[in-house]
Parts: sequence; structure tokens; C-alpha cells
Amino acid sequence: MQRFEGYGVLITGAGRGVGEATARRLASEGARVLVTDIDGELAAATAETIPGAASCPCDVTDRAAVEAAVARAVDEFGALDVLVNNAYSCSFDTPLFEDQPDDTWQRDLDTVLTGAFRCSRAALPHLAKAGGRGAIVNIGSVNAEQDFGNHAYSAAKAGLASLTRTLAGDAAPRGVRVNQINPGTIRTPAWSDREHRLAALAPVYPLGRVGTPKDVAAAVAFLASSDAAWITGATLRVDGGLLAVNTGFQQTLT
Repeated sequence: MQRFEGYGVLITGAGRGVGEATARRLASEGARVLVTDIDGELAAATAETIPGAASCPCDVTDRAAVEAAVARAVDEFGALDVLVNNAYSCSFDTPLFEDQPDDTWQRDLDTVLTGAFRCSRAALPHLAKAGGRGAIVNIGSVNAEQDFGNHAYSAAKAGLASLTRTLAGDAAPRGVRVNQINPGTIRTPAWSDREHRLAALAPVYPLGRVGTPKDVAAAVAFLASSDAAWITGATLRVDGGLLAVNTGFQQTLT
């Protein structure tokens, strides 16, 4: 018996990267997955390569689009058991903080934090009907815990961690668990033109490499499954030891 046999799963931002890897991992364990992405064509192309998957365009900043995606998942699978909030926006910082425009700040918060709120709000009534296996997994970032730049993105991810805790308390009586994963640097298409940066970052990580989408997908599979049946409101670091060990400091002592 696979861990997600009979499960219906909705993943946002699943056209590529972490979302795509998560869709593949959960599908490999028996789930039927709705691949959603703001780029509907990308979502469709990805879903075509995943057995049993379906696709739907979804802009998480649009309440109607979110509710349509949730309705599609329920219609397609007969139920919704797991929601993975993965969609993100990460704007570059301006050289001076005071020059940061409102629109880039708002875009990151609206996608990362409010987007997860919209998706969770729409999905929760269905997750509550999942017989105790309902789960929300939010994809956060180490930026929520320490300064790595990107003011708006970091604030949004920190807010998401707070939402994870408060929603966990709210959803627990209905048998729905809510947890978060905070990845470090992950080798995704977003880094495709910055391979030199990834190479430079690898020695900073105690485990000697940056992460892969499969690293995060494995953690999602754990938290979404019955193996984590007594875990809620938790944040799991998937960061190669970055936040636990000050590698740079240690290197100055050798």
C-alpha cells in the first residue's frame, strides 16, 4: 500500500522546480495530483508527464482562480486530502532600502503569504472531510529565520511561518495538520543563469552542496503522510545544516 493511494493533492507553482518534483514524488506514491501554475501551459505540459495527474492554471493572487482550482481538484479526484502551498515571488532588493517600491513589496507578500492564505481558506473545508488525513504543507525558506537578503520575500516567508502555526491550531480540531518546510538554496530553474553562484554557495553548507527539488519533495511527502500524523504547527528545516552551523565562522578558526 503506497502512502498516498487514493489521495487527491493540489500543488501550487508546480510547473517546474520544487513544485514539479513534489508532484512527481507524491504521484509515485499513489497520489492523484492537480498541477497548478500561473503558467497554465507549463502546468499542462508537466502534468502530461506524471501518471494520473491533471492540470489547472492558477494565479494565487486571484481569489476566483484559487477557488476554481480547488473546485477542479475536488471534481477531478472526488476529494482533496493535501494542499501544498509552493507558489512564490522573490523580488530583488534595491541598493537602498528606502528606494524599495510598494509594488514589488506587495507582489511578494501577495503571492507568498496571502496566496497561501487564499489557497488554505478555499481548501480547508474539503481537507476537513478527509477523515483525519487532511494536510497543508507550506513551502517557506531559511529567509524566514535569518538574514539572507530579499526583504519582501523574507518578510512574506516569516509571515507564512506564523500563519502555519496559527492555522495549525485552528485546523487541528477538524483533523487537518499544517506544517512548513524551510529550504536553503535549491538548484531550480530560477538559478539556471547563475551556476557560478551555486558553486560558490556549496562550501557554505555543512553538507557540502546546495539542495535539489527532490530533497524538498521528500520532506513534503513525509509531512503530508500519515507518518507525520502527530506533527502539526512545525517548521522543518531542509537546509543542509546552514542554520545550525556557522561554517564561515568555523573556517576562520582552521
